[in-house]
Amino acid sequence: NRSPATISREIKRNTGKRGYRPKQANELATMRRLTASKSIKLTPELRQDIIELIKQELSPEQACDYLITHGKTKLHHETIYRMLLQDKRAGGTLYKHLRHLHKSHRKRYGSYERRGRIKNAVSIEQRPELVNTRSRIGDWEGDTIIGKNKKSAIYTLVDRKSLYTVIVKLNGKNATELADKTIKALKPMSSKIHTITYDNGLEFAEHERMAKALDVDVYFAHPYSSWERGINENTNGLIRQYFPKGTDFNKVTNSQIEFVMKRLNTRPRKTRGGKQPVELFLGKAVDLLTA
Repeated sequence: NRSPATISREIKRNTGKRGYRPKQANELATMRRLTASKSIKLTPELRQDIIELIKQELSPEQACDYLITHGKTKLHHETIYRMLLQDKRAGGTLYKHLRHLHKSHRKRYGSYERRGRIKNAVSIEQRPELVNTRSRIGDWEGDTIIGKNKKSAIYTLVDRKSLYTVIVKLNGKNATELADKTIKALKPMSSKIHTITYDNGLEFAEHERMAKALDVDVYFAHPYSSWERGINENTNGLIRQYFPKGTDFNKVTNSQIEFVMKRLNTRPRKTRGGKQPVELFLGKAVDLLTA
């Protein structure tokens, strides 16, 4: 048990403009804890590699995994935290690329319209158990992220096994456009599509047309059960790192969307053994230090 004085110091030390936030407090505490450690001994070349990876929004853990996997060096992530802390104290801004130090978002990623029922929707309860095991490529989760004043949106699809992500800009708010763009985006990779799982937003109402065009089975999660599409929800959180709440997606270009897709699909994922989504999905890794 912590004394009231200890708790008070913790809150005071880690309270910012948006109040006390546990994730950010933990990140800052980690960086402070390392200040007493020995000085960083990194070659200029290795330091530059680390800077490049951090600028691509990799966490220190992900950067270490990447460097080890690609035979660069065996490095502990705390060494990178020390480097970032030293850079911050010298007036640098590398620390701003750490995701948990970005502002938080009380989100509702989701649909334009939640009222009503979708005709002939097939419940997630009927989805094959194989999908839950994440043992094959081709089982997708889909959702929308709403923009400023609910007048714009992007549409995200994530493969459950590889975490490979597809992002599509939506111009309108209707199910017809979403179905058209789903078919256009996924048709070229039809051999890697078995199922898609959505929430109950009415923008997915033309699911039967998508299912027929792509030869795919479409399922719907239970209402208000976002954890049933947890991979998509988490991916949308990563996307918000680039497109924060209040973004007007009408002003976002396709080039910007392609950039974010590339960042997400080449980012090593700890939950996937440090491998990149593109590596798992397409069988070929991308060298982040030369790409």
